[in-house]
Amino acid sequence: MDVILLERVAKLGQMGEVVTVKDGYARNYLLPQKKALWASPENISAFEAQKAQLEARNLETKKDAEALAEKLAGETFIVIRSASDAGALYGSVTTRDAADSATEAGFSVDRKQIQLSRPIKELGIHGLTVVLHPEVEVEISLNVARSAEEAELQAQGKSIQDLAAEEEAEAELEIAELFDDIGAAELEELDVDDDIETPAEAAEEAADEDDETAS
Repeated sequence: MDVILLERVAKLGQMGEVVTVKDGYARNYLLPQKKALWASPENISAFEAQKAQLEARNLETKKDAEALAEKLAGETFIVIRSASDAGALYGSVTTRDAADSATEAGFSVDRKQIQLSRPIKELGIHGLTVVLHPEVEVEISLNVARSAEEAELQAQGKSIQDLAAEEEAEAELEIAELFDDIGAAELEELDVDDDIETPAEAAEEAADEDDETAS
């Protein structure tokens, strides 16, 4: 099917171009989203008559998108989810979750603007692309963690494996310190016992004193 594009479409063409696409792609995406019109002589004439208005409107929306992109670029949004110790999520993080987290932070982002090839199913920091306009894209990140504290550590560059290793090391250190404390207590007890004279030691010391007196 031949269609005339009403805006730039990535990997397809610029506004005003007539391109050939598969019927399903046109009917299910381009036409319903008002990104294109069927390239009939009547529609092409109508587009030419409105081209100046469409270009002006496109320029205005592009400027708005660029202004938002400057604020949004490089932002990281935290998403808290339950996960296993290995980092696998009990569920997944979708474009809706990404849009909601950005909206909660004060940015107007629709889930349809977020590009995500597959749902996020593990903890960590994940990069996403937000298409604010056919000619304006921006990169953001989602910090998916089990808690705000864990998200802060991940933001410092520590992976879930690093965090697990640190927790294991801390546990081993606590056990080692516990054994050290027990050992020190046992040594103190032995030192106290060494200072106490047994009855046999006392009798022997008294006998030695008597011998010294007699001599």
